[in-house]
Amino acid sequence: MLHTKLDSFPNEFLWGAASAAYQVEGGYDADGKGPSIWDGFTKIPGKTYLGTNGDVAVDHYNRYKEDVSLMAEMGLKAYRFSVAWSRIIPDGEGEVNEKGLQFYDNLVEELITHNVEPVLTLYHWDLPQTLQDKYGGWESRETIPAFKKYCRALFERFGKKVKYWVTFNEQNVFTAMGYRWQSHPPNVSDLKRMYQANHVINLANAEAINLFHELVPQGQIGPSFGYGPSYPLNARPENVLAAENNDAFNNQWWLDVYCKGEYPVFVMKQLEKLGIAPEVTEEDQKLLLSAKPNFMGINYYHGGTVRENRLENTVETDVETKEFSATDPYLMQPKNEQAQSPEVPMFESVSNPYLETTEWGWEIDPVGFRLALRRVYAQYGLPIFVTENGLGAIDVLEEDGTIQDNVRIEYLEKHLLEMKKAISDGVEMIGYCAWSFTDLLSWLNGYKKRYGFVYVNRDEHGEKDLKRLKKESFYWYQHVIQQNGENIQM
Repeated sequence: MLHTKLDSFPNEFLWGAASAAYQVEGGYDADGKGPSIWDGFTKIPGKTYLGTNGDVAVDHYNRYKEDVSLMAEMGLKAYRFSVAWSRIIPDGEGEVNEKGLQFYDNLVEELITHNVEPVLTLYHWDLPQTLQDKYGGWESRETIPAFKKYCRALFERFGKKVKYWVTFNEQNVFTAMGYRWQSHPPNVSDLKRMYQANHVINLANAEAINLFHELVPQGQIGPSFGYGPSYPLNARPENVLAAENNDAFNNQWWLDVYCKGEYPVFVMKQLEKLGIAPEVTEEDQKLLLSAKPNFMGINYYHGGTVRENRLENTVETDVETKEFSATDPYLMQPKNEQAQSPEVPMFESVSNPYLETTEWGWEIDPVGFRLALRRVYAQYGLPIFVTENGLGAIDVLEEDGTIQDNVRIEYLEKHLLEMKKAISDGVEMIGYCAWSFTDLLSWLNGYKKRYGFVYVNRDEHGEKDLKRLKKESFYWYQHVIQQNGENIQM
């Protein structure tokens, strides 16, 4: 769709940035905090880059005032952060830790004082270790009331201060990484267990949304999903069908539950044939149908290109795409024959010949961002809050103290332009949170892969002085916010 003039961003558009507790806070045992599954997982040899972990991270726990001051200097309108469940309830289901609540109370107050809208994520992957040990974590329905108790503590404490809430961050990612690829906790490779855990999380998400609407009726809540649009390799009908299958399997399987309260028939039928479908009761169905999110959070990095499944495809057999097909388009995790069994009859992932990639092999696709926003809004009719979008790169601290991250600026600028086009197309947008505000622990990639507008002086080998230094992108985004995106032009 061609626009001769683009619509402006809404006057109240929330220009923000994001983080996650385990990746920034540190203070792993401070003030009564209990261990999370990430505290243990990162100590397993070989699981993270050079054995990096979040024990100190970038020390946001002790430096949040400095970080919020930088947010205010940038002019940030919103800051999305997550709460560490085991900081609030150390064993996941017992006594509430007042010191843990107080830390987030202080953070929220600091944000509000500096006119930064707090956006609170309830779960960003760090389940209390005690719940994993006692119940098997998300594989057990026993974890649902524990999550509901944790949510209640936060809703009651912050319901009048925080308007925007995110339930689960990238459920599609942490379930696959944790229960399929063994690259996140709980370090499992079992598809049936993965789909059952995913179902339990869907139920917990529904319980949280319903409780929120009861306790915080004036607030807004929704899940945050790692979305990637599906492309057919070309116009060959079999490849178009493969793209439909890919979208159903990698997107609709979650979004339909979030927004419609029911599992899509197509994917459920395939999983039932394989004997790995989750057990869904009538009560489960009623619960899922009852929960209505206020918005849809979208994390966008890239999509995926597919062709006809390799069992039936006798036309396209080039070496390049076969080599790429060993990699998942969103997670970039290696597959083997057993692991990819649900996908094999539906589609085969291939590289997109029109796209460049980042240093970590993720495709760079700004137009796909517009497509993602268009598709999600058209299919589900909910306002969209972009809760993550950004570029991980190796940033260099120059001798004069500057960090010239022009590649990041170019990446973000192109994506913001496509978001502006999506708004001009008619998509209702709440805000945009770039990933991330400061550099942080990149889960499996240590501190080498940097995302922030603010450089943190530490690396895989030690914390150094943890000094905060503004990158060139800091000043660029500051100008974007001052102009409310009017400087983002075709």
